[in-house]
Amino acid sequence: MATPSPIDQIAERVEQLLVRHAELTRTNALLTEQVTQLTQERDSLRSRLQAARARVESLLDRLPTSGDTREPS
Repeated sequence: MATPSPIDQIAERVEQLLVRHAELTRTNALLTEQVTQLTQERDSLRSRLQAARARVESLLDRLPTSGDTREPS
């Protein structure tokens, strides 16, 4: 079994690096997609939270104050 030449060693290392680059590129694309989805989900949840806060504030505004002398019906 002969020792590979320096050129063969470099070629093999370059091939390994190309494979690793392709893997990292795919992983990056998947992570970018996931970040986009999570950002959209976060924005949707923020919007829903704001709407819920507005509804709660509206309900609180409709409650009688402690100084209100009316009897409940």
